[in-house]
Amino acid sequence: MGRILRSVKLGMKSLMLHKLRSGLTVLGIVFGVAAVIAMLAIAEGSRREAQARFQMLGATNVIYRSIKPSDEAQLSTGGRPARILNYGLKYEDYDRILATVPNIKKILPIREIRKQIRHDEHALDGRIVGTTKDYAEFNHLEIERGRFLTQHDDDDYKTYAVLGSDTAKKLFPYEDPLGQAVKLGSDYYTVVGVTKERASTAGIGGSLAAQDYNKDVYIPLSSCRVRFGERIMNFRSGSMEAEETQLSQVTIQLTSTDVVSQTVPIIKGAVEPFHPKVDIDMTVPYDLIMEAERTARQYAIILGTIASISLLVGGIGIMNIMLATVTERTREIGIRRALGAKRGDITQQFLIETVVLSGVGGLLGVAIGVIIPKAIEQFVAETKAQVTWNSIILAFGISVAVGIIFGLYPANRAANMDPIEALRHE
Repeated sequence: MGRILRSVKLGMKSLMLHKLRSGLTVLGIVFGVAAVIAMLAIAEGSRREAQARFQMLGATNVIYRSIKPSDEAQLSTGGRPARILNYGLKYEDYDRILATVPNIKKILPIREIRKQIRHDEHALDGRIVGTTKDYAEFNHLEIERGRFLTQHDDDDYKTYAVLGSDTAKKLFPYEDPLGQAVKLGSDYYTVVGVTKERASTAGIGGSLAAQDYNKDVYIPLSSCRVRFGERIMNFRSGSMEAEETQLSQVTIQLTSTDVVSQTVPIIKGAVEPFHPKVDIDMTVPYDLIMEAERTARQYAIILGTIASISLLVGGIGIMNIMLATVTERTREIGIRRALGAKRGDITQQFLIETVVLSGVGGLLGVAIGVIIPKAIEQFVAETKAQVTWNSIILAFGISVAVGIIFGLYPANRAANMDPIEALRHE
């Protein structure tokens, strides 16, 4: 141990004799390590953000959503574009799923209608959602005041409403909304609850659009069906269009992630044969989570490989500078060999110097690599970065390994010098 410590001191002394040269050599390792950590942090941040988005949909959920079929889809099934477009999920589909699909824990039907929401002189365009008591749990909604809908509300066709946070603020800027009435369509509903503010969700694929839960109004599905009906009239530029939809979405919550793969084909068999116009679309968050994991791994490998090239360049710089050092210190090597130093001692000395170079560079690179992702988050909007201990250990370990690998050749070249020829060197 004492001999190793002496070699370390000797190596540090040799490096400090050429501060600028040693510092420039270290920079290659610094930038390489910092790049590896920063790149992996960005990849990890993207992975976690994607996972969180899909987890909000529920890893055990299967989501069917009504989509408006194109004119081509209607013509391909022998029909023709109609003035009253009937499409989407039916209550029959809901009943069939309940009767034939195994492993169901809960099922959530949803009917969405875009309407103006009013209270006295205050009004806004929002989304009216006819649903059941399970909607809050499925969509991670929390109640700020009052309560959410209950099974009793749905069974008795109650005209109760739960307001999103933004809806409550705009309709009731100076008073408590609980117990007040809001006008939805031609009917009035009593406010029984207000939800807490919730972040909007990003759109996923073509089946699930981005949603702002803060501008919603939730009413019992039974009341929605009776009071709004299934046909919606739209008047545009003097013309009238009508759409007829029973359910906008059905979310099926299965008992566990283990049964998702085997249950999805059964759900498809219970629903899709009855929709030849392709007016529904399925989303399986579990599959999206797995796909996000695979994509994130590939992304991390690509970014890590690109960043590792900087470490490779830094290693070449270390080898170059150590070869020059060996040439400069040829006479010193000859004297040490003449005084009894073994080849292993010479090899050890030069390896320690390269490890010191790469180790110092690695530590500085770790410090910079931790700071860079934080700076990126501050200055680049919507970019998430997450530094992990694995990336720090990996980057620092690679930097030390680079020092050893690229230091072996110069060390062996120094150790294999003929002592007599080395002493003659000028």
